[in-house]
Amino acid sequence: MSDLGRQAHWQSVYTTKDEKNVSWFQERPDISIDLIHATGLDANASIIDIGGGASRLVDALLAEGFKTVTVLDLSEKALTISKARLGARGARVQWVVGDVTTWEPSQTYDVWHDRAALHFLTDSKDRAAYTERVSKAVRVGGHVIIGTFAPDGPELCSGLPVIRHDARTLGALLGPSFELAESRRHDHQTPASAIQKFQFSRFRRIRGRSRNRIARGP
Repeated sequence: MSDLGRQAHWQSVYTTKDEKNVSWFQERPDISIDLIHATGLDANASIIDIGGGASRLVDALLAEGFKTVTVLDLSEKALTISKARLGARGARVQWVVGDVTTWEPSQTYDVWHDRAALHFLTDSKDRAAYTERVSKAVRVGGHVIIGTFAPDGPELCSGLPVIRHDARTLGALLGPSFELAESRRHDHQTPASAIQKFQFSRFRRIRGRSRNRIARGP
């Protein structure tokens, strides 16, 4: 799916459906909060939520005193919903409307969090672009938290195909600069009471971006 196609899809979803009726809704994203706590970082950590949309993670982070929070999403409507819900607190958040596969980070972050964005990238070129943004955006010593449908999870979401992952496939995607810290299974109950099988993996960046060596003559 093209960038414009993805954007139009998610704009339509958030324009036509109440945020509490979409399958991925969580009143409180406890597993994401637990994994962010597991990094050991304090409230001064810079956190970006990829595909954060109308998620309540930003609410929880602000309530816990985190000072530097960015939310990136394709859908301007989704971000508008979050801003309206937060009211004046929303001014403390950096809101970015953009596609993670083409977005250019203007800073580095201590935590990259993504719940259910990566698994929609079914094209290998989009996944390569995603990992390129991770490499640009996450500092050495920083953490990458990715939640996707598990290998036994759904094959479709919001009418779109997904690629299911586990810690091994995510590690292969991120490459040797990232070391697996932990992986957890998670059963998400949708507003319709269905159970979706998720996995969440947390990686730590252990080295910077590799550079091609210049070939030297004899």
